[in-house]
Amino acid sequence: METEEKLGSVVGEEGEETRLNKKRKKKKVNDSEELKQEQPNEDEDEDEEVVARDPLEVFGRDIMVMILSILDARSVALSLLVSRAWHGVASSDSLWSYKCEELWHGKAHIPRASQVRGLSKLAAYSISVMDGKRARIMKDDLCDHAWEFHFNKAAPEYWRNLDPYWKGTGPLMRRYFHSDGSQTAGADDKVWGGHECCYSIVTSIVGDGKIREHYVRINRLPRLFISRNRDWSWEMSNCLYRYSSIPDVDKQGGTGPLFLPCVNIFPSSIWSTFVSRAEPRGVVVGGNHPTISIRLYKATINVKRFTYAS
Repeated sequence: METEEKLGSVVGEEGEETRLNKKRKKKKVNDSEELKQEQPNEDEDEDEEVVARDPLEVFGRDIMVMILSILDARSVALSLLVSRAWHGVASSDSLWSYKCEELWHGKAHIPRASQVRGLSKLAAYSISVMDGKRARIMKDDLCDHAWEFHFNKAAPEYWRNLDPYWKGTGPLMRRYFHSDGSQTAGADDKVWGGHECCYSIVTSIVGDGKIREHYVRINRLPRLFISRNRDWSWEMSNCLYRYSSIPDVDKQGGTGPLFLPCVNIFPSSIWSTFVSRAEPRGVVVGGNHPTISIRLYKATINVKRFTYAS
């Protein structure tokens, strides 16, 4: 009996020791897990502190200009809204000069409005994009460009036989529009008979400012309907013949109108103030509504709001 009691006490002591050892091990495991959990939280706090700092302050102006130059123009334009400091960096001419070169690469024409002396490169880029989307041809566009001319397949065979486009005998015929409303042709043009020729641009605008009808007419020949290509070149065509503007990207000072044509961009209240402060230069009647040419801020602006013919 005594031996059994001794054995039982020894076993009990060993069981208590194993239980204590297990508790210690669990406590160590829990402590290590807590330490592991606390460690990444500290790292996250450090990361948050780094992210919370303004990249412009971290990298400086020069490096930020290099970073923004890699981004597309839309992303750079959005960075203008971050803060005044970001606006000063993102609107720099050194940055947008490169963006303008990218935009103008491969284009047939460079807008004259984007080549004004003293204009910021950001404004030049914006004006170029707006002008590239313009589908309304102006008198300046006609006069500034030389135009390649050729007959379409529907034209009479006699005319097509005289056309180097169909015969492959030489360069295409060229036509030229002049500011006095006349049109001439190149010296080697076999179709041009030396007859008097004049043109007009007709634009019909509905009440909400949308263009209803827009075409060019030469003498009493069929209307030439206007289209714009992705490279900003112009095309005018009808069932008989087609005009295509010749690329002149190297032309000094750009081409096209100095002021982009806008329709109904002013509310009526602002419009009345705008006209009242301007100095009237004259009224040209076209259709049932006048076209007013006004002088404002030492610049002449043609405000054409309704149907007119030039």
